[in-house]
Amino acid sequence: MNGRTPYHHLLMLAGIVVLARPAAAHVDYVTDQAGDTVDAITLIRETLSDPLNAALVGGAIAAAMVGLTLYLRSRPQVKDIEILRETLSSYADLIPWMLRLSLGLPLVGAGFQGYLFAPTVTFDPSVNPLLRLLFVGLGFFILFGLGTRIATSIGTVLYLYSLTVSPDVLLALEYLPGFIALFLLGGGRPSADEILLDISSTEGTIYGQIDPVHRLKLALDELTGPYRRYVPTVLRVGLGVSFVFLGITQKLGDPARSLAVVEKYNLTAVVPVDPGLWVLGAGLTEAAVGVALIVGLLTRASAGIAFLLFTTTLFGLPDDPVLAHVTLFGMASALFTLGSGPLSLDRYLLTDQSTDTDVIPAAD
Repeated sequence: MNGRTPYHHLLMLAGIVVLARPAAAHVDYVTDQAGDTVDAITLIRETLSDPLNAALVGGAIAAAMVGLTLYLRSRPQVKDIEILRETLSSYADLIPWMLRLSLGLPLVGAGFQGYLFAPTVTFDPSVNPLLRLLFVGLGFFILFGLGTRIATSIGTVLYLYSLTVSPDVLLALEYLPGFIALFLLGGGRPSADEILLDISSTEGTIYGQIDPVHRLKLALDELTGPYRRYVPTVLRVGLGVSFVFLGITQKLGDPARSLAVVEKYNLTAVVPVDPGLWVLGAGLTEAAVGVALIVGLLTRASAGIAFLLFTTTLFGLPDDPVLAHVTLFGMASALFTLGSGPLSLDRYLLTDQSTDTDVIPAAD
């Protein structure tokens, strides 16, 4: 073992967990198609055939399970965390604004740069100016919160259409739950929808006499009201599925390109372990965070870890497109703010989830 102590190897394992996201990220965004094919099962078998690699992976899984079990049994009540939950929950009415920023900005960028949601699915803006205009216009409407539910409905249809163009659009799967959540919430505040609603709802205003749209907004607010409490669930499951998909298909399912990322950025110089362990660690970490989000287990902690992984990606992979992660940042931030929501293990396993937001107030 070249004189390395077990403690040294545990430190290396911790480094892999922290840096797992840069080891893979959206590998399609930072690598070309790999020339050689590597079978995932073979890679896993060969990686774990090394006793040190097997001990590191097994030790990490065992440590995570023991830590989770001890936490759930003791359920420590930390005053700082309680105050944090209460403060975050008070920001619930700003979630629509947060989602509008995280959806609108990358849509505008996609239109100007010429790609369909995922940077790998490109189109020529000079050949398809209407498609470019559609993305840019849609992004600005969502950013301004003008006709938010109409814009998100168009965005959902556009995303589903883009899937028929290329399955690679699944790399940007997070748009779909983002659109659904924003449709349930509406524009929120501050937004053009809220301003126009206030004007049109005031007796004696000129705009109120010519604008029939506010009546539609009021009807949709009433229709979506009972389902607004499920917004955390939609975001949680959507982000979790995206994580599992990327971890399984992009890392474990395509180890050749993941190994190319490790080689391209010389990640074995950062943490000197087997390249295969980098790929395996990245895939398992991402999939584990995804599963935790899907089932709603320690949701705020999982969302915080996700945010950390995205941040290390931006610093670790300088040529990874920033706009491709903005929506993920926004959804992780929204989940960190809202907590687990309904239909989650947190509600059954933890005693104090009272500060999670059950209902996000409408703009009006």
